[in-house]
Amino acid sequence: MTSGPTYEPPKVWQWDQESGGRFANINRPVAGPTHDKELPIGKHPLQLYSLGTPNGVKATVMLEELLEAGHEGAEYDAWIINIGDGDQFSSGFVSVNPNSKIPALMDHSTNPPTRVFESGAILLYLAEKFGELVPTDPSERAECLSWLFWQMGSVPYLGGGFGHFYAYAPEKWEYPINRYAMEVKRLLDVLDRNLADRQYLCGDVYNISDIANVAWYGALAYGKLYEAGEFLDVESYKNVRRWAGEIMQRPAVKRGQMVNKAWGDENKQVIERHDASDFDGKG
Repeated sequence: MTSGPTYEPPKVWQWDQESGGRFANINRPVAGPTHDKELPIGKHPLQLYSLGTPNGVKATVMLEELLEAGHEGAEYDAWIINIGDGDQFSSGFVSVNPNSKIPALMDHSTNPPTRVFESGAILLYLAEKFGELVPTDPSERAECLSWLFWQMGSVPYLGGGFGHFYAYAPEKWEYPINRYAMEVKRLLDVLDRNLADRQYLCGDVYNISDIANVAWYGALAYGKLYEAGEFLDVESYKNVRRWAGEIMQRPAVKRGQMVNKAWGDENKQVIERHDASDFDGKG
């Protein structure tokens, strides 16, 4: 372990707007809108405002799974929120999610309309609304919610911790990269051990805990996140890769991964989704 100059924290922290890093232009220590702009509203009761990041993919995969299961009421409009441009700080978006993070959902089938923010909350809201992909047995439900909340609690170590210092920080610092790499590998091991004798996280039945976790850990296990697959030796987590590989072959998952995606292979981009025909010719 190498050592550099020791940082001495000031008595009172001040915002350094020149702190650098890929997202320095949108990071700030205050909440609230930066500009006035209303959100568009499409023809369906469910309006999703999102981006095709792992957190956004959770919501679009869930909606596509509900449609795949025959729930016509799950038809939705998905509008892209370009977080690099600061769209999440518009007055309209902040009114749906005061935390200014994607995804955010408005359900206009209720009176007044229901806002839902935080990806885990969106998964649970939709599962309960349509009676799908969440167990009703108390013990099975507890297991499902435990893995759902495990994902919500663990992923900041992967994203804001490892991902930031490995991929986005202005410099490569050994201590934070090593610290968060160790924790991410521990988390992968937690999953791998659990999946040693289970097809899905909770047993034999696919549910919202799988949707939440595969969006992050599945992408990581197949080298699609931070280009860190070799560094983290993801191929050694064979149970995670088996689980993720099976789920990624589901038609609804393939569709959901395309929605609000504006980078990579254009054939796998559906920048905005308003009905099933938007997937025509994609794949």
